[in-house]
Amino acid sequence: MSMDTHITLRQAVIGALAVLALAATFMVGTLVTGSRSPSAAASTTAGTSVTTTSAAPSPGITVTGTATVTGTPDTLRLAMSVTSTRSTVGDALAQANAAAARVQKALKNNGVAAKDLQTSGMSIYPQYAGSGSTITGYQVRESLTASLRDLGKAGAAISAAVTAGGNDARVDSVGLDLEDTGTLLTAARVQAVSDARTKAQQYADAAGRGLGDLTSLTETVTSPPTPYAYNGMTATGAAPVPIQAGSQDVQVSVTAVFALR
Repeated sequence: MSMDTHITLRQAVIGALAVLALAATFMVGTLVTGSRSPSAAASTTAGTSVTTTSAAPSPGITVTGTATVTGTPDTLRLAMSVTSTRSTVGDALAQANAAAARVQKALKNNGVAAKDLQTSGMSIYPQYAGSGSTITGYQVRESLTASLRDLGKAGAAISAAVTAGGNDARVDSVGLDLEDTGTLLTAARVQAVSDARTKAQQYADAAGRGLGDLTSLTETVTSPPTPYAYNGMTATGAAPVPIQAGSQDVQVSVTAVFALR
């Protein structure tokens, strides 16, 4: 047998042994994998990995529902002030104090509760001559706010207060407010949530999905006052000020999140 023939046989034997070794390795790896957990198999088998993840959160729909209900204002907010100008601070303050006391008494006599009367401000300013260098007197201003809860008597109460304050009295502003909103808010909330659910159902239908449970809800309530002012009205006699309550809106807006099926 020639040298070349010996080399060829030797190479063939080496190749056969390599194949047998690879097969044995594969069998051992298979046996080991079968006796371990999937994660262990992933670590011992070359080129194989196993990843476990939690289920993804269900998709949802976020919508806004609104509702507006109308009620009649039940409270009048009154802002008044008295202003007195005298040559001395003492005289100006005494005059303003007396006028403010008369205004408060008139309001109380016309049904305004003491808890609904509040002093809201006071100021004292010197008054100067034309050149601005000589003080000629002092001006004292005292302010108060009142909540008039009987609108049927509110006009008479305002006129009585202005008359009691005399020429020193001023009505700075009047505004109507709706305080008792409990029943209105209940109705508006039901309507707002129903509006949100209707919108969510429309989106779910359009997407070919089923509408799931409500998962989140936030609320915003808007109840703007209906103000009007008399711009410095002074004493006009005893005639009651005509008051018209009108109406006021209460709006509820909800942001709702619904799950999808």
